[in-house]
Amino acid sequence: MKTASRRRIALAITGASGAIYGLRVLEELLRNKALEVHLTITPAAQKILEIENGISVDLHAFSPAALGVKNAERATYHAHDDLMAPLASGSFRLDAMAVVPCSMACAGAIARGLSKDLVERAADVMLKERRTLTIVPRETPLSAVHLENLLALARLGVAVVPACPGFYGKPQSVEDLVDFVVARVLDHLAVAHKLGPRWGEGDSGF
Repeated sequence: MKTASRRRIALAITGASGAIYGLRVLEELLRNKALEVHLTITPAAQKILEIENGISVDLHAFSPAALGVKNAERATYHAHDDLMAPLASGSFRLDAMAVVPCSMACAGAIARGLSKDLVERAADVMLKERRTLTIVPRETPLSAVHLENLLALARLGVAVVPACPGFYGKPQSVEDLVDFVVARVLDHLAVAHKLGPRWGEGDSGF
């Protein structure tokens, strides 16, 4: 049960390349015991997780351990097609939601209010309730359709955080590049982290 000091955050992993971003966001959220974390994964993301990360998950007999993420058992999992899940209702007090990564199909559906699955419906709820919603699109190049959908979301107050790592922090590994983006996502979710120094607070921080 949610308490006054315990924030609820939902994370959706969809079928764009870059599932590692979603896994790292999940790991950081679960590290914080003051958060109640809700997770959903789309069928397309299931395939990407296996292709890119060698992770095999059963979306309807889900085992948190399969993700290989520390403290995964703390996450509350919801099947992507369960439109009766709490996330589908505005009366369920989610504080914030992130879609990481966010496919262009998902971004378009959210922008147009289609709500075909739990990810889209939960995001629609965040919009109608005027709560924090952050998406991490990972696509290149972007077509005019993609740009129009992202602009529509930005105008609705969604934080659009492209998976575009910066290099001024002098990253030394792929993990550093991933964490640059994850840090920006956590900032928009108002979740404290220590993923790297900030600009002006270190010798070469971001």
